Amino acid sequence: MSRAENLPTYTMRQLAAFVAVAETGTIGGAAERMHLSQSALASALTDLEKALKVQLTVRRRARGVQLTPTGEAVLARAKVLLQQASELQADAAGEGGVVAGPLVIGCYPSLSPTVLPALLRSFTQRYPKVRVELREDTQNRLRKQLDDGELDLAIVYDLELSPEWRTTRLATRKPTVLLDAGHRLASCRGRLRLAELAEDPMVLLDAPPSSEHALDVCRQAGFAPRVAYRTENFETARAFVGRGLGWTLLVQRPRHDVTYEGLEVVVKTELDPQPDPVDVVVAWHSASMLSKVSRLFVQFVAARADTSQDSPAN
Repeated sequence: MSRAENLPTYTMRQLAAFVAVAETGTIGGAAERMHLSQSALASALTDLEKALKVQLTVRRRARGVQLTPTGEAVLARAKVLLQQASELQADAAGEGGVVAGPLVIGCYPSLSPTVLPALLRSFTQRYPKVRVELREDTQNRLRKQLDDGELDLAIVYDLELSPEWRTTRLATRKPTVLLDAGHRLASCRGRLRLAELAEDPMVLLDAPPSSEHALDVCRQAGFAPRVAYRTENFETARAFVGRGLGWTLLVQRPRHDVTYEGLEVVVKTELDPQPDPVDVVVAWHSASMLSKVSRLFVQFVAARADTSQDSPAN
């Protein structure tokens, strides 16, 4: 087979038309975005389907345009190809030093307020033309979004990660137990025996994988905790502890050991048995073609990675 026969038979304009249709949901909306007539836009979409020899869309006058399952799969790769084509043109024009474009980051909720602000502040100061979109969610839901190509990268704990993901470490954190200031074990010295909390009510951060991790730590200590309250919110768990409603086990630690109400929580970092430290990582799917912005963010994270295991988040 000759080299010419290996060349794609579709064009960047056809891909752009397809992405515009997918994002607007109508031929008319896509045509307006691309400053084309509706007939020209529809023709470009038809030509792309012929070139790929697949049906990408279902067009209904009353309902607009819907993507087929194949169209959904092609969409993510089409976006990456268009982004890389733009980067190639900018580099060839001597604009390689300018980093611009979108970056969609997913983040586990407890990491958003403790890790992300300083990281994004530094990154966007260095690359001011990058547009960052943040999506917070539990790790199991972030996994689906990353695998489906809805996210470029995800900042998560290195717990129960997909074997298809690649990661770069950002930080390492030591699991801690939080007690209210009046708890009988708050003033104890030395290691805190986790089994001594077996009969006390627990406030569980019920957001995977934190929930599974906390329960597993208790199992390794030889008991099943008495879960009195469940919450998906990191600060709610701390607030409940501050009010004496129970104890909790968390991986992430803010700089100040007080709740929103100004109540003290006592943080125990030396435990018996001592849980393994947990890495905070930036993750992406191994099959994804990272954009220039995504690659730079991964490099930026790797350069800033800290080795602290027990200090409050910066």
